[in-house]
Amino acid sequence: MSAAPTPAAASGGCHGGRETMLEAARAAGKSEALDRYATDYPKGPHDQPQSMCPAFGSLRVGLRMRRVATILSGSACCVYGLTFTSHFYGAKRSVGYVPFNSESLVRGQLYEDIREAVFKTAKPEDYDAVVVINLCVPTASGVPLDLLPKQIDGVRVIGIDVPGFGVPTHAEAKDVLSGAMLKAARLEAEAGPVARPRGARDLPSVTLLGELFPADPAGVAAMLAPMELCVGPQVPAREWRDMYAALDCVAVGATHPFYVASVREFHEAGRPVVGSAPVGLEGTAAWLEAIGRAANVPADKIDAAKARTLSAIRTALEANPVRARVTVSGYEGSELLVARLLIEAGAEVPYVGTACPKTEWNAADLAWLQAHGAFVQFRASLEQDMHAMRDARPDLALGTTPLVQEAKQLGVPAAYFTNIVSARPLFGAAGVGAMAQIVAAQTRGAARFGEMREFFEGVGVRDVAGYGWQGVPDPHPESRAKFRKMREARVKAEAAVGT
Repeated sequence: MSAAPTPAAASGGCHGGRETMLEAARAAGKSEALDRYATDYPKGPHDQPQSMCPAFGSLRVGLRMRRVATILSGSACCVYGLTFTSHFYGAKRSVGYVPFNSESLVRGQLYEDIREAVFKTAKPEDYDAVVVINLCVPTASGVPLDLLPKQIDGVRVIGIDVPGFGVPTHAEAKDVLSGAMLKAARLEAEAGPVARPRGARDLPSVTLLGELFPADPAGVAAMLAPMELCVGPQVPAREWRDMYAALDCVAVGATHPFYVASVREFHEAGRPVVGSAPVGLEGTAAWLEAIGRAANVPADKIDAAKARTLSAIRTALEANPVRARVTVSGYEGSELLVARLLIEAGAEVPYVGTACPKTEWNAADLAWLQAHGAFVQFRASLEQDMHAMRDARPDLALGTTPLVQEAKQLGVPAAYFTNIVSARPLFGAAGVGAMAQIVAAQTRGAARFGEMREFFEGVGVRDVAGYGWQGVPDPHPESRAKFRKMREARVKAEAAVGT
């Protein structure tokens, strides 16, 4: 049982402010977890990027896994918003919730309620694992999920803290849960025999780290075939037994570079980790070379893989040139890879912004982009992305929803990175063709954006804002003068009281 939470955590709730929540969490015994997050996911110079609730990422990972139940512990308003994830991604499953109030939180009853909910849920005929996620208030209050049993009738229990004041982005929250699951699976495998993964193969496998477009793993498998390697299950995985197969690999491709906790578990299992990904001609050549060396593949087989793959990519690049100035920003973790591909295809990319941090697994991409004239901003804020887009005046801006909105208001063609770019192949020859199609489709309507901007100029701003107006309202300068004098008088009165 944890100690009673501080008054700030109990009464201030998630509106108490970041520093207040951090102090409360440390006072409640969460220093170790917060220190680990601070090391794994360092923030940027401006604190952290604007993003959706980080727990969105952990919840998404759990909901995509078969036979895994998820229980949230947090303020009702937060849980209500997060359940949107299950509907948006079509998970077709319930999200558990353990409610609480100030009294049950202060008395420590919340932990007992969570424990009871876990025992009721952990039925081996239904689930392989139960994931419990502490949101901001339970984390700040010190609700000790580490005291939950590790297994109940063979069902694993994974408890994690994912506070908005401790995990910078929802992308990194995917790693929080993936790393916790990999650790549990690794310890199980080290302790004795485990369930055989579905579709196990005889060839040595490469594990891909990061959420990818479904066709990309198949494309990578074709690239690796001449080296007599195959692609194993991805992490985040689709079911628990995939964790064993992911760990049982000869090398790991950290295609998304922010999975720090997951990489730690692969290192504990003695697996080498390779950064970057097979994007473009130079990126693919370097990646295949690095994977081959990590997997101890003979040089002639590496050369054979490169020869077959690079020929197809070279042909695709020649057939799909990109002649555009593009700015790239987002929070997926693949922004640097997309920028590399665009530049190799012929585009000019003056700016790349990512909400994710600089790590050793994107160092090669950073160096390559800088050598090709791109400015890369890690932990980019919305304001930095906006300023770069306005300054560059690109033919196409790839970014988040608010950046896309701003770009279109300026008459600049723009596309939402997550729904447009991440929803298409990125690797190999298929990635070249897909990226060229995106740029062509979006820039083709540049003139239309200008016409729309001219047509709607002034609509919905200042006096004509709002719904239902058919014309411009009559001005009433006398009313404005009256209210201005009232405001000035109030300011003078307040100043007089203060003296």
